[in-house]
Amino acid sequence: MKRLPLALIGALFLIAPARADTPWELVKSYPHDPAAFTEGLFFHDGALYESTGLAGRSEIRKVRLKDGRVLQRRTLARPYFGEGIAHWKDRIVSLTWQHERGFVWTLGDFSPVSTFRYQGEGWGLTQDGRSLIMSDGSAQLRFLDPDTLREERRITVTWNGRPVDRLNELEWVRGEVWANIWYDTRIARIDPRTGGVIDWIDIAPLLKDAGARDSEAVANGIAYDAAGDRLFVTGKNWPKLFEIRVER
Repeated sequence: MKRLPLALIGALFLIAPARADTPWELVKSYPHDPAAFTEGLFFHDGALYESTGLAGRSEIRKVRLKDGRVLQRRTLARPYFGEGIAHWKDRIVSLTWQHERGFVWTLGDFSPVSTFRYQGEGWGLTQDGRSLIMSDGSAQLRFLDPDTLREERRITVTWNGRPVDRLNELEWVRGEVWANIWYDTRIARIDPRTGGVIDWIDIAPLLKDAGARDSEAVANGIAYDAAGDRLFVTGKNWPKLFEIRVER
């Protein structure tokens, strides 16, 4: 998921892009740790929670929004490569990339609680108040029981009847699943009942504004502050996190 041959990168960019119709505007930018290889992001109780990847450097962090300061962290042991995270009640659930193992931590101090297993790769994770929703790099989203962490069902994400794969970081926003697409600047707005893409949001200008030039520094990270109706987006190794306003 995270390191792609250059020839394949070029092939991905030759794929005809879907039209992006959802307008947005930039509200504000905030500092973001440029060393953070962002894999998961959510907003809770006034703070950002972030999961970073790369074996030996993977962490779960609590981050202060205004200045990007890391307030609390938990490092994942080797060989785990950290992926998506979501909160459920007083816990944080986190995925790993290729080890088919997830972790449960306390939300308060990141103490380990338990582990769980799943088949295939772990990419993004969010929750809708009833289920945890997981991506695995394909066009499918898995719905997990948040208490047992067992898979209950899947949907296939499609656009004009064609599967949309490389679904990456996820966020639940106003009754929709929003997904970064790996190696793409578009965010898919997904109907959680049917899997159909409702529309696209293209944040390409923010990639340029972030000043991220490395091929691995892709857009990845969506967080929604439901109480304040605020949306935050960032990317891997981006030195900025952006608040944007998206038309309903």
